[in-house]
Amino acid sequence: MAVDPRQIVAGVLTVTMFVMLGNMITRDHFYPVDSDISIHSTSKQSLVTGPWMKGGESVKPCWTKPVPQADQSQGFVTFSLTNGPEYHVSQIADAVIVARYLRATLVIPDIRGSKPGDKRKFEDIYNVERFVRSLDGVVKVETTQPAEVSSRNLAVVKVPNRVSEDYIAENIEPVFTSKGNIRLATYFPSVNMKKTKEKSNTDSIACMSMFGTLELQPEVNEVVESMVERLRTLSSKSKGQFVAVDLRVDILEKKSCQGDSSLKSKSCYGPEEIGMFLRKIGFNKDTTLYLTQSRWDSSLDALKDLFPKTYTKESIMPIDKKAKFLDSESSELEKVIDFYMCSESDVFVPAISGLFYANVAGKRIASGKTQILVPADIPGSSAASTDYISHYVSKKNHFAYSCFC
Repeated sequence: MAVDPRQIVAGVLTVTMFVMLGNMITRDHFYPVDSDISIHSTSKQSLVTGPWMKGGESVKPCWTKPVPQADQSQGFVTFSLTNGPEYHVSQIADAVIVARYLRATLVIPDIRGSKPGDKRKFEDIYNVERFVRSLDGVVKVETTQPAEVSSRNLAVVKVPNRVSEDYIAENIEPVFTSKGNIRLATYFPSVNMKKTKEKSNTDSIACMSMFGTLELQPEVNEVVESMVERLRTLSSKSKGQFVAVDLRVDILEKKSCQGDSSLKSKSCYGPEEIGMFLRKIGFNKDTTLYLTQSRWDSSLDALKDLFPKTYTKESIMPIDKKAKFLDSESSELEKVIDFYMCSESDVFVPAISGLFYANVAGKRIASGKTQILVPADIPGSSAASTDYISHYVSKKNHFAYSCFC
């Protein structure tokens, strides 16, 4: 069944309460641009109007839901969602795979931000009913912390993202068998989401968990939809289309983000570089841009000079929602809004490489929104936007292509 590109596709992935974000951005830079990519490499139905691609690729889920397990153990698997929605999808996937393998009951996670004390209930951001319903027959889910499970006494087990059955058998099952209950802590050896050459027994569970379990709860979803509609209204000269750019000043200012322009690929691009890139591939000054930067910073002025219709959350969010979603304690809510705004935009430009880019790409592939443009320093005065399509799409090497067909 064709996916409506106006719908928010619930995305999903794996476990944990500690994540090594640190300087990881330097490990996985953007892949070099493929100069021979044509529009046909993304979709036979795609048409180009200037730099905008039309008629994205319609896909449908092609994973098989696992058969219900006959017996369950008495143990519980607990975990937390941490570091933002780009990690949440992976953390969910890993937790479901582990719980399924152990025949354990999965306890619905809490959500923890990067700031001390920033702790939320799962239902503050995500739809609990959708989560439980989507996992029916896959794993048993407990929506409240069982009385017999104390987080202080749980054995904490480290889990690598995209965990394998062999790893579970060797490193997790013995602890679970001994202790009865465990708490998962996912870490990320790599931040890319490329599909593997060999299929795994857990691929279907990972697909279902990453793309079929998480859905925003109604109030958060309403805020995202209102912001999308506001941008479409502001984009009258581009037929309601807008570009979302993952551009955060705090990350750009880090030393690890200072690249050498002579290199073919960099880990991140600044505001003026993004502006010049977009202009050279054909976006005119009337194009509407949404930035993941929360509040305006003077360093963004150069980008706004090139694209006057450049907005951050604070300028397009409904006034009555700002106190709740933009206060100093709402960092997790802001990240969630950015993730879904970038997933819903007509074009996505990741100014920063990393897991945010990788998992937004996954959600966009699932919904057919495949115009993901990786920035580059273009030597000439102009270039075709199709030459800068993300390798995740042009090479169809994202894990999402293992889940949708």
